[in-house]
Amino acid sequence: MCAEFPGLSWLARTPEAALRGIRKVVAEVVKDMEENHEPLPEPISSKQFSGKFVVRVPPEVHRKLAVQAAEAGVSLNRLVSSKLAQ
Repeated sequence: MCAEFPGLSWLARTPEAALRGIRKVVAEVVKDMEENHEPLPEPISSKQFSGKFVVRVPPEVHRKLAVQAAEAGVSLNRLVSSKLAQ
């Protein structure tokens, strides 16, 4: 699959063949969109990210994470960031 084109996918027997297939399909779609003067999606790799986002969790999870952070002697933000990075 291609994240910028969620409607496209390619199945193959090996990961390498699947990658070749999806690259070919995406190239064809991009060419068609350019020929029809359609806007292309911005590549995720070129987007700028702030490093901030909001995650809503149940109060029990928030409490559990806050306790873990306190016991580890780190901020809740640092604890959650390290868990997300795993």
